[in-house]
Amino acid sequence: MWHRLRSALWRLRGLPAVLTGCGRPPVGRGAMERAVVRCVPSEPKLSLRFVLPNGSAKHMQRDQAEPLGRALARIATNAAKGHAKAPKKSKKARAEGGPAGEAAAAEPAVRLFSRDGEAVAEEVPNGAAWQDGAVLQIGEAQYRVERNPPTLTELQLPRSLLAGFPVCPKVSAEFAAPQHCLFRWYHEQRPGAGEEAAASDGDPAWVEVAAAERVFTPSNALVGLRLKLRCTPGDGTQRFGPPCEVESNGPVEAGPGACTFDSRHLYTKKVCGEGSVRVVSYNILADTYAQTEFSRTVLYPYCAPYALELDYRQNLLKKELAGYSADLICLQEVDKSVFVDSLAPALDAFGLEGLFRIKEKQHEGLATFYRRDKFSLLSQHDITFSEALLSDPLHKELCDKLAKYPLVQEKVLQRSSVLQVPVLQSTTHSSRKICVANTHLYWHPKGGNIRLVQIAVALSHIKHVACVLYPTIPVVFCGDFNSTPSSGTYNFINSGSIAEDHEDWVSNGEEERCNMPLSHPFKLLSACGEPAYTNYVGGFHGCLDYIFIDRNALEVEQVIPLPSHEEVTTHQALPSVSHPSDHIALICDLKWK
Repeated sequence: MWHRLRSALWRLRGLPAVLTGCGRPPVGRGAMERAVVRCVPSEPKLSLRFVLPNGSAKHMQRDQAEPLGRALARIATNAAKGHAKAPKKSKKARAEGGPAGEAAAAEPAVRLFSRDGEAVAEEVPNGAAWQDGAVLQIGEAQYRVERNPPTLTELQLPRSLLAGFPVCPKVSAEFAAPQHCLFRWYHEQRPGAGEEAAASDGDPAWVEVAAAERVFTPSNALVGLRLKLRCTPGDGTQRFGPPCEVESNGPVEAGPGACTFDSRHLYTKKVCGEGSVRVVSYNILADTYAQTEFSRTVLYPYCAPYALELDYRQNLLKKELAGYSADLICLQEVDKSVFVDSLAPALDAFGLEGLFRIKEKQHEGLATFYRRDKFSLLSQHDITFSEALLSDPLHKELCDKLAKYPLVQEKVLQRSSVLQVPVLQSTTHSSRKICVANTHLYWHPKGGNIRLVQIAVALSHIKHVACVLYPTIPVVFCGDFNSTPSSGTYNFINSGSIAEDHEDWVSNGEEERCNMPLSHPFKLLSACGEPAYTNYVGGFHGCLDYIFIDRNALEVEQVIPLPSHEEVTTHQALPSVSHPSDHIALICDLKWK
């Protein structure tokens, strides 16, 4: 299905990656062979790879500071040894060509010439000597030096392919960037198709499709057929490395038909214009929770088992997120492997850069994506609530108050909830900066008092970032707050304060009573209002997710309608074969005032 070259192999061999199915670069080099040099300033050694005229491959590692002459002498010795290991001559050949050992004994002349044809002095350090375009001469053989050519280190296709859903390969490269790579897609020739479907490159098993982009969406006509991708790494300077190929493990399967997000995509076909920002907040349901026996039998018994499988849900999720054409995406319940292997590569193909923050003691966390051509990352200020409460002087007053309620304090400190806070800057208006916060608060229905403490820490931390570190920058605060509009947490965020006698301070009974007045300086507004629900499962539905914005600096331009109740309940509840999570994404377009 895929070919992977791990970084450990790089360190072990010091060689450019050569994946199974890789070939020569598409750019012609004349009759000259290649001498591939990998030289990275942060590493003490460089590597050199070439093939001797007798066909034996040579891999060498040399100190970058070593004089070139020593490296050339070693190449000469290796070349002589390689010649000695060549197939033995026949008696007739030996008679015509002289003694068998004569050629083996003599070391060939080895020299390195610069681009302009001048011999490189032997005292020049290796790191400076082996430049791109130089020529290595070993006897009569010549090699064109390719220093740090674009090289693929990983090329991977998703395990599950659905017709009508984008296929986003995972592409990792060194000295190259996915956006500069060349992509060619193929599908299997359908059995019995005959000569009418002639494949390219003389391979009768594969037919090239018209798509030449990184992302390919197979049509219904390809159901039952496997896909193949050929990728040629490039660096944006018309310099390309050897191409590699990867074949899908299984065939394209039929899609589920209409999905809950299809109608929403009608509002988000294009990216927002300059001055506007489209924001998405979405709890995507971590696989670590969806794949438990409890989830299958108690939480989501109405959901078809295959629709809870990660590969299936990821197909839906990638299509859904890509179709929103968002500038900022804040996700909760993101498995680390899902971020690394699926979402980050997929959304990268659509122009989004991703940041991830895992929860301690758990395998899932938060992910925030931003559109690269609209924003650049200035800084990150992520925290774990429990750690910040104990160690950051910002929260000393709150920590001291909480110490009076040891049962509540213990529960707060046991939680692994985190807050992700990147600060972004507009790529077109440098004066426009924005503080994006993303969180997922404690889930328990009786944990209102815990959530109040967590949100107090969050808002205090955001205040430090948005009012002290970057004075007066606007705030967008997204997340699954596990709080309905009638809760103390929502009331506190929305109004700026909460009384010490609010009922949520005794949400888990008198034993865990915790009475503390709280306040914060922001004027925050729920950009999507108070929907009837953002979470819809068999035993519960309610509004738990919000996009809070700084009403002094931002205003709502458009709220993308949520799916209709009929769409949500088509398969009884969420998740379903047409919706990948038990939550519904919130989407709105904002603009600076």
